[in-house]
Amino acid sequence: MFYREAGDFKTTYKDDNQTFPIKFDRYRYYAVMFAAFAVIPFLINDYWVNAIFLPFLIYAIAALGLNILVGYCGQVSLGTGGFMAVGAYACYKLMTGFPEINLFFHIIISGGITAFVCVLFGLPSLRIKGFYLAVATLAAQFFLVWLFNRVPWFYNYSASGQINSPERSLFDITITGPNADAWAKYLFCLVFLTVLALIARNLTRGTIGRTWMAIRDMDIAAEIIGVNPLKAKISAFAISGFFVGVSGALFFSVYLGAVEVGEVFGINKSFLVLFMIIIGGLGSIFGSFAGAAFLVLLPVLLKNVLVGGLGWPTDLAAHLEFLIIGALIVIFLIAEPHGLAQLWRVAKEKLRLWPFPH
Repeated sequence: MFYREAGDFKTTYKDDNQTFPIKFDRYRYYAVMFAAFAVIPFLINDYWVNAIFLPFLIYAIAALGLNILVGYCGQVSLGTGGFMAVGAYACYKLMTGFPEINLFFHIIISGGITAFVCVLFGLPSLRIKGFYLAVATLAAQFFLVWLFNRVPWFYNYSASGQINSPERSLFDITITGPNADAWAKYLFCLVFLTVLALIARNLTRGTIGRTWMAIRDMDIAAEIIGVNPLKAKISAFAISGFFVGVSGALFFSVYLGAVEVGEVFGINKSFLVLFMIIIGGLGSIFGSFAGAAFLVLLPVLLKNVLVGGLGWPTDLAAHLEFLIIGALIVIFLIAEPHGLAQLWRVAKEKLRLWPFPH
């Protein structure tokens, strides 16, 4: 009754293979995009942008990148925080070294630099996999944080070791710095997320996505049928690194404005993005969005309910947040390994059949 395909005919392969083959899904997608671009910018304020929208948009980009690597290609990575730091520091050096170039290109180039670094640390994936690869990427995390802490060139020899985002504009609209409007920062990050999500969706549905999934499911069988494991794994690391680098550049330049690598891009950041794709759903574009939204909204919800509503101490609410996230990860790993994305698919199937059980 709520979700029907009756009368939704398809006469070409193109119609049958589109991202949203059901008309109701397409209308819902257009409605969400219209609200995101044309309604929300007029309603939000600084609190909504800084507490919810910017973290969600930026973490969703990072989750998309990690999901390409872990969910689609099956290459475990625990170095997301370090690779986000590469994007942030690359963006800082570009913004201070080439102030005449537009911020948009700085962020794109930062993603490219991170992709190159990610490929370098991904080369061991050609010989090792599983827990050994996880340890190798964990080493990358610690090495990159140490590098940005110990080499003063990366933070322009600042006495505090902190990097600060200079004020930059796009079409005479300030995007970074304390004078930037909330709606401008929101729209800037939203454009990046929309474009990168479309790229990720098309990549995972095409030939390169099938090679990733073949490597993930059984690399030896994939090699026998003609898949080049070198090309598949390196391309996954490169594209994942580009996404993560863009998220790190946005996280520094647009969201925080000032960053100290050890506190912001530590190992906790790697685990947070990993938890997002586990809870959201491995190997799912929608799961990346769902996981990022869940882990961004949960702390805000708990703080408002426990601290603002019930008057609990802030540290007690923070401990409860860790307990809930840990319990949810265990529950999802046991009961529904495909996460929120699979729950959403099951709900849609139920709605298609409702009120008939079969």
